Amino acid sequence: MKTIPVLSKEIAAVFKLNGFLTRSEVRTFLAEQLQPLSNEEQKEWLSNIASHIQSQGLPTPNVEIVHIELAIKENCNAGLEDGETIFSVINAFDIPKYKYDMERKKYFIEDKPRNLLPSATARSEFLIDRYTMLWQRTCRHELFAASIPGISVDVKKFQLRKIETLLASTSVKEVVVLGLLAQLKENKFFIEDPTGAVQIDLSSVQFHSGFFCEGCFVLIEGSYEDGILKASGMGFPPFEEAASSRAYFGSLNTWGGRSKILLKSSARLLEIERANTDATIVFLADCWLDDPTVLQKLQTLLVGYNDMPPVAIVLMGPFVRNLTSPMQLKARLQILGEIISNNCPTLKKETDLVIVPAPDDPIAPVILPRIGMPESLCAGLKRLVPRTILASNPCRLQYCTQQIVVCRADLVTKLCRNTINFPETGKLEDHFARTLICQGTLTPLSQNTMPIYWNMDASLALYPLPDLIVVGDPSKPFEIQHHGCTVVNTGSFPKSKFTFKVYVPSQRIVEDSQIPDDD
Repeated sequence: MKTIPVLSKEIAAVFKLNGFLTRSEVRTFLAEQLQPLSNEEQKEWLSNIASHIQSQGLPTPNVEIVHIELAIKENCNAGLEDGETIFSVINAFDIPKYKYDMERKKYFIEDKPRNLLPSATARSEFLIDRYTMLWQRTCRHELFAASIPGISVDVKKFQLRKIETLLASTSVKEVVVLGLLAQLKENKFFIEDPTGAVQIDLSSVQFHSGFFCEGCFVLIEGSYEDGILKASGMGFPPFEEAASSRAYFGSLNTWGGRSKILLKSSARLLEIERANTDATIVFLADCWLDDPTVLQKLQTLLVGYNDMPPVAIVLMGPFVRNLTSPMQLKARLQILGEIISNNCPTLKKETDLVIVPAPDDPIAPVILPRIGMPESLCAGLKRLVPRTILASNPCRLQYCTQQIVVCRADLVTKLCRNTINFPETGKLEDHFARTLICQGTLTPLSQNTMPIYWNMDASLALYPLPDLIVVGDPSKPFEIQHHGCTVVNTGSFPKSKFTFKVYVPSQRIVEDSQIPDDD
């Protein structure tokens, strides 16, 4: 095996022949990446990397580490079509926004710029967009779709009404309405849609599965009289399989990323996904780097994965439990980088380290979506571990054809605390998964409970359904399958006795893992 100095000289010669200049640290970085390969593989990779750098169109002949990293990533994706990537992280602020056209019954992309601080009309617009999505989805369901003449059906059909229908009447015996659950007056609940609002009487209502909170959209069955809708049943809008939902978007890339078309249909990526049976993605939350025990367990995890590096390790905050200054966080992230750089050489080269901030982490306000960690605080970590990705919260991952949503927020806790009816039967995780999937969003809560940037609501959407939803909530970890979507709560890494979740894309399964006790 060639030494680093010998490889560095070869790198300098190849780059010089291609008209590029390299500093010693750049050559050393590339030499470290190439050293585990055979001599023939080193020559092939070096030639390909030089070609990829040529295609980058650098303004000067000086090659930096970022150019090397991009060339390596492009070479890893060789053989794929333009825009196809094996693994990518998509920040919330880069996710496209789509609006539904009621006449054409199709979604179209909205190209106008979105500001974090829009006009007041955006407050109602994002709720109307959520309502429209749920309305068109519900109208297609077999319980609400219009019957075809001459064809008998075995299920009872319901006619979905809008609030204006009730307001124009004095009495309606049987009615089903879809609307936003809101408390417009103290201790009095209303159901609201774009056409109006009516008060609801919940004294004899039967709740279906899920957490019913202010800010949720609900289906209410009951009778209307004297301005009051007396509810006999309350449930969520029915779910819809992802494949059915995507039919209303065409081939457009609703997920985000470089590709213009949705990568779900890529035969080449599906082939890679199925062939790479060893590929895994690791998820854990509450990575308290200022806690010696947590840091030691995290080091054990990282070192343990060095021999079989995963595709990515997703670390969710908060990263400092007792924060006194942003500089404290910077120092702790530097320590994390030193652990990986000094003890995990293979992991450093082959695994993406995805950093997802918690609401408690510094700099950004407690509003979703949250921007990623500032570059200024993570400079030391990125220098030591170049494959570090500073993701937003929430963010989206694309692994081959699979779509993964990651969100670090106390979603389970907030839904349990704010529901107007806590379920007496069934598993908590089933109610939680059903709530997110039927609502089609990560935040089915009022703005007082969980504020969001109104113009960025599209980045919180779960429609069409992804393959995997990963939530970092400090409550008990769980994993549940719901309508073709896997919903996972990682729990708190320290509070759950250092357990974490491992996703195996080729088998579409989630494995429970734990760092053993030292004794």
